[in-house]
Amino acid sequence: MEQPNLPIIEYSEYGRTIKATASGGERLDVFLASACGETRSYVRRLIDEGEASVNGKDETKAGAKLKAGDAVELFIALPASTELAAEDIPLSIVYEDSDIAVIDKPKGMVVHPAPGNETGTLVNAIMYHIKDLSGIGGEMRPGIVHRIDKLTSGLIVIAKNDNAHRSLAAQMKTHEAGRVYLALVNGNIKKDSGTIDAPIGRHKADRKKMAVRPDGRSAVTHFSVLERLGDYTLIAAKLETGRTHQIRVHLAHIKHPVAGDNVYGPEKNSLGLEGQALHAARLTLRHPSSGETLTFRAAIPEWFTLALKKAGHDSNIDIDKLIDGAKFDG
Repeated sequence: MEQPNLPIIEYSEYGRTIKATASGGERLDVFLASACGETRSYVRRLIDEGEASVNGKDETKAGAKLKAGDAVELFIALPASTELAAEDIPLSIVYEDSDIAVIDKPKGMVVHPAPGNETGTLVNAIMYHIKDLSGIGGEMRPGIVHRIDKLTSGLIVIAKNDNAHRSLAAQMKTHEAGRVYLALVNGNIKKDSGTIDAPIGRHKADRKKMAVRPDGRSAVTHFSVLERLGDYTLIAAKLETGRTHQIRVHLAHIKHPVAGDNVYGPEKNSLGLEGQALHAARLTLRHPSSGETLTFRAAIPEWFTLALKKAGHDSNIDIDKLIDGAKFDG
């Protein structure tokens, strides 16, 4: 087999992009491992996460056969800091036992260390407050089963041992466990409920963003309108899949971006929001040991309440009751 053409490596503050042209007949993972000098297992994980593309289209099959002349790209994010320390950061622990802990993450906190956010993360905080954590997520993500964005607040479950981690991860995959989000979006959604079924992949021009793409990974979001506020709509949203930025991308796709989201919506907003008005208000899961189905609730944060007031929300309306009564199509 001919050797692959020498790759081109483009660097940015977020990582590096490997660009290479295939000779033909190679498996995608083998070709990229050779091009970037990383192990096949590591490259396969990146491919599965949607970081590879062939001729500008996302490719998530590690064994995909390449043709001569195929333009192949792989994005490799900068590694997180190798030093991880427990930090005495205030943490709202909604529930804790020997298997799990449920945290109400504040807006502005990153879940785990990453370039530019090496300290002050949820991981740093839970290492201080919770001594037993699952190691399946790796040394930089102890106990972390799933994530929510930095500027999204709300519930996240932590695994305190490997058995609990495996159980929760399986529940997330089959949608047995999941969250209901509260979102304030721009514009008036006319339908009382709906489903957004649109595949999501990396944005072609900006690798830090996601976008609806026909060649992306399957993504399904269900929503239920809770209250119409003229220029805004308050909704509950439920994920059927868990793609990066899924709710934000999907709502922007139907022309109702989340209020305050200056990445997928307007740069400016009139509600004084710093980041998207998105809050994980409910979390349902099956307890890893007892098998009991548990639902946890997170209070609506003050910043969200203030935005609702500016949008015209009647404070006499109980939003928690609206969320509990949400009806989804799926």
